[in-house]
Amino acid sequence: MSDKQQKTNYGADNIQALEGMEHVRMRPSMYIGDVGVRGLHHLVYEVVDNSIDEALAGHCDTISVVINEDNSITTKDNGRGIPVDIHKKEGVSALEVVMTKIGAGGKFDKDSYKVSGGLHGVGVSCVNALSEHLKATVYRDGKVWEQEYERGKILYPVKSVGTTDERGTVVTFRPDSQIFKITREYNYDTLASRLRELAYLNKGITITLTDKRHKEDNGDYVSEVFYSEEGLKEFIRFLDGNREPLIGDVIAMEGEKSGTPVEVAMVYNTSFNENLHSYVNNINTHEGGTHLSGFRRGLTTTLKKYADSSGMLDKLKFDISGDDFREGLTAIVSVKVAEPQFEGQTKTKLGNRDVTAAVSQAVSEMLENYLEEHPNDAKIIVQKVILAAQARHAARKAREMVQRKTVMSGGGLPGKLSDCSEQDPEKCEVFLVEGDSAGGTAKQGRDRNFQAILPLRGKILNVEKAMQHKVFENEEIRNIFTALGVTIGTEEDSKALNLEKLRYHKIVIMCDADVDGSHIATLILTFFFRYMKDLIEAGHVYIATPPLYLVKKGNKKEYAWDDEQRDMIVQKFGGSANIQRYKGLGEMNAEQLWDTTMNPEFRTLRQVTIDNGTEADRIFSMLMGDEVPPRREFIEKNAVYANIDA
Repeated sequence: MSDKQQKTNYGADNIQALEGMEHVRMRPSMYIGDVGVRGLHHLVYEVVDNSIDEALAGHCDTISVVINEDNSITTKDNGRGIPVDIHKKEGVSALEVVMTKIGAGGKFDKDSYKVSGGLHGVGVSCVNALSEHLKATVYRDGKVWEQEYERGKILYPVKSVGTTDERGTVVTFRPDSQIFKITREYNYDTLASRLRELAYLNKGITITLTDKRHKEDNGDYVSEVFYSEEGLKEFIRFLDGNREPLIGDVIAMEGEKSGTPVEVAMVYNTSFNENLHSYVNNINTHEGGTHLSGFRRGLTTTLKKYADSSGMLDKLKFDISGDDFREGLTAIVSVKVAEPQFEGQTKTKLGNRDVTAAVSQAVSEMLENYLEEHPNDAKIIVQKVILAAQARHAARKAREMVQRKTVMSGGGLPGKLSDCSEQDPEKCEVFLVEGDSAGGTAKQGRDRNFQAILPLRGKILNVEKAMQHKVFENEEIRNIFTALGVTIGTEEDSKALNLEKLRYHKIVIMCDADVDGSHIATLILTFFFRYMKDLIEAGHVYIATPPLYLVKKGNKKEYAWDDEQRDMIVQKFGGSANIQRYKGLGEMNAEQLWDTTMNPEFRTLRQVTIDNGTEADRIFSMLMGDEVPPRREFIEKNAVYANIDA
């Protein structure tokens, strides 16, 4: 048979029947989302979720997570311990089944777990498949049992290695370098924010995070303990700590409606943003779903009924909308569902229809009681709603003005925009550049075929502190909207974007590598997060990384992006060199800017992602809000080159 015949002969031999663990290794992104930073941390969450499930079932109250010196992870709980007796169907220890069979585990048995977390349900066996080495130790029935694995394959049968008075499960794993090629380094803050979130969502559980890679000044390892006695009420206070409260305390309830455990906490503040966070079985459902619909229905119906009966709406000349009741609202909705049905692009949108009525009823009862018992707060909330309605009316006029300008200017592109010739949005990118000077250099240095430049004048409006109509009236923000080609939204959903009209699939924020540049980049990111979050979630927003230094000696020259890199280059050049510090993009010529920051072959772009919506909300409100002390503390901890004088 010829080579050509062999290549075209498609038969049974061409079909690969992969075992579960092999399939995980071949297609890891199907199971953990990606093989970058997010997927790496997802491994930890999958293991911790097993311990949380034990806690939800009433068998565990203490969980610890340790980042070891070699970036391996050890988790430990005081639950019942994974069973080790022989599994009737498989003929091996149940521990081995759980660790090596995709889809195996107690959560599929309703008698063992009423509800369970874990977004994909693949659990610890998936972690095992993607680890160079994993060791499982079980404390159960007075004995210590263990088994080890390499890339999902067992090294020896489950064996007893001693006796104990303890109970629980310990899992130590080291992510596989063959899978995680970008990085295997765990970020302490990323893990801390998720574990803190889990502690708030599951009150009464103690969760400890320890980092053995770093020590405090006293010689102890960096460590934090997360514990919440009040649950969502404390979570709300944590999230809203940088905003000025409008009412006395957090409105909260928990209970069971129609067989669905529902927990809700909410508070009003003086801001103009709506911050709703929803969870199903501890999973952050950032796309919302039926539980969020139920919350909105219960909130709107109950507040509207109270506002109408109070007579405070009598003089209002236009109707109140659902959005008006949610301006300045921070709320968390957490439900536990036995068999959640997820939908949406990222499978984080709840589809169970019966949950809507359960949450709506719970919220209505909670609010009715609160408004009746707190008449002063009720009056303040209704006054806030009326102001929001008036601002929405003004914002609608501002939106209409932007749309009219778009139509009348023929194509609607801002005069400052230097567009590219390519028409395919997937191949196009636009650079948002601070100032006309840097914008001019970028225009000269770009590739006109696929790169567009939009210079921004100074610092754009801080949308964290601005009313919606002020945002839409701001010229620089209008320019961003019209350059990108997306419409500003409808009155019903003022932040919904029609992404199919997006003119560039890469939106690159390019600012100076100094304090002012960082401030401008943060202002732009705040705007995107509050008004164009869909762009971030779709992976369209990036940050350029211009170099800080040019190091020259004779005919040799190299760029450096930080002080450490600069010192290494100087040492490589023989210990003495001419160092130029770039204070801004405008100090580079067009060729230098292209070579270092704009050329796709050599540049480094940082994609903006939202790993934790609640933490992102908290940080933006802290950085761009009115409270100075928490902002100062954050900058002192995280800034590289900031001088704090106020």
